[in-house]
Amino acid sequence: MVEPPRVTFLIAGVQKGGTTALFDYLGDYPDLALSDAKELHFFDDEARDWAAPDYGAYHARFPDPAGRPCGEATPIYSYWPASLERICAYSPAMRLILVLRDPVQRAWSHWRMEYARGAETRPFAWCVREGRQRLFQAEPWGHHREFSYVERGFYAEQVERIFGLFPRSQVLITTSDSLRSDPGGTLGQVRAFLGLPPAPTPPVREVHVGQAIDYPSLLTADDIDHLRGVYAADSERLAALTGIRFT
Repeated sequence: MVEPPRVTFLIAGVQKGGTTALFDYLGDYPDLALSDAKELHFFDDEARDWAAPDYGAYHARFPDPAGRPCGEATPIYSYWPASLERICAYSPAMRLILVLRDPVQRAWSHWRMEYARGAETRPFAWCVREGRQRLFQAEPWGHHREFSYVERGFYAEQVERIFGLFPRSQVLITTSDSLRSDPGGTLGQVRAFLGLPPAPTPPVREVHVGQAIDYPSLLTADDIDHLRGVYAADSERLAALTGIRFT
């Protein structure tokens, strides 16, 4: 007997966009049932048999929802190939939340994280130019978990994939700027999206601030101009799809 869907919402993107802060905030609400840890990496796990997936181990990571909205946060889902399709196969009624961040700042923050943890050794300027070729030596082709500094910032591509699988009414798109500047308003949006009544705003917090170490790169004006050019077409598509524009 196939176990019915237990998870009703996902914070599906984007990495370095504020998903940890959002997950942390939502954990303060007793009328939500969250996973026992952030980033379960279930739907992006290529080692699973996706022809006949076993959701038992996934569901074991959640408490008994007891009628509450039940969710987790794995921000690679919006980027990783086939993840969204696997989510739709699991539950076409899934509600998806995206927290977007200026793609240039997102790429810079992503590089800093990978450099600080030792996964990256090359300077930022090289990584967002010549270094993008590394993704074509990866599996799946054209995708990489660590070195996808530029690619994860093509938000319109991700949003279009989501809208091709799920009704727009099941998708909430907000920004890291909104979460930081107006956490109460953003959390109110999320709660309404999940069918919950208004509730007091939890204490404001900063989560996952970058490590203070000596980095071999600075974010230069040339880097910013280069990336703005790379993202120009996608940014216009994103604005048309969502009304969100980063400047």
